[in-house]
Amino acid sequence: MKKRLPLFVKLSLISVYVIFLAGSVVRMTGSGMGCPDWPKCFGYFIPPTSEEQITWQPNTDYKKGVIIIKDETLYVAQKDVKTYLTFAANNWAKYTKHSYATFNKYHTWTEYINRLASAVAGVFFLFLILSSLKYWKENKEITILAWLAFILMLVEAWLGKIVVDSNLKPTIITIHMVGGLIIIALLLRLRFITSNKSFGANKEDSTYRYNSLFSNLLIISAVFSLIQIAMGTQVRQFIDEQVKLFGFENKNYSLLNPNFKFYFHRSFTIAIVLINLGLFYLNQLKNLGYKLVNWVVFLLFLETITGILMYYAEFPMGTQATHLLAGAVLFGLQFYLWLQSRKVKA
Repeated sequence: MKKRLPLFVKLSLISVYVIFLAGSVVRMTGSGMGCPDWPKCFGYFIPPTSEEQITWQPNTDYKKGVIIIKDETLYVAQKDVKTYLTFAANNWAKYTKHSYATFNKYHTWTEYINRLASAVAGVFFLFLILSSLKYWKENKEITILAWLAFILMLVEAWLGKIVVDSNLKPTIITIHMVGGLIIIALLLRLRFITSNKSFGANKEDSTYRYNSLFSNLLIISAVFSLIQIAMGTQVRQFIDEQVKLFGFENKNYSLLNPNFKFYFHRSFTIAIVLINLGLFYLNQLKNLGYKLVNWVVFLLFLETITGILMYYAEFPMGTQATHLLAGAVLFGLQFYLWLQSRKVKA
């Protein structure tokens, strides 16, 4: 299992990005409350597919813990229940964590797939920490990083529950998002340590050159991307509120009278573009050899285009998911480039 650690690092990293993608689809489609409870969905391990399954019906068997909707209110079965012609309130308890009582099978299954992606990631992380234990005597940093990433994944799972219980509280969503980016940074550090190109390499073997300005701009660009993504979740919350107000079909009203956070998010893009173009210019001018900078510029272009399309073309399908995923990958590349730069300096 020790030799497979690099593979588990890659799989864990990919799985986190898949969660980012799935989560962005959830928000894009307004499916955040598709499952009113956590970790189950309406009390089921496999979500319901029709409204009849979660609507109170006479002469029907319900298992303990199943959630139903009756009179626009959520109720939880306190025991295995066989219903009769009238509703027996003593067999049910109102779901008190929130009052959201709507069923949409598409939203439910979109949210369920997001949770399924998290469960698969959990399996990869379990293999990751088990394989990292083999390195404890050889390189303690590997084991510590793996366990930190695993613990943060558990915290992220708990935050996912809080997000649902709080009916998508914006602050919790932002913390949830930033936590995911920190996990990505930990995994990239692990990837850097365990990769064939960097593990045990020295300065003479490197194809890169060190430049202090380039290295400083890299860490600034990564921090700026982190701020921008966090601010983006706040902008997305404003859009969600507009959707609730005007309806999902009236996307042209999504950015009606935008708040300060939107203008900050949009204007801050200028600073991010300038810094990353500066990285590209320095890499070319000084012949530093960092090929990943080209991907940074591409992702920056993709981020800008999708942002423009969302604002001027009323959120075309897929642009929100692409926008968020590109931002998360951009942050990862910037951080990994900084690790490469530090290695050259050492």
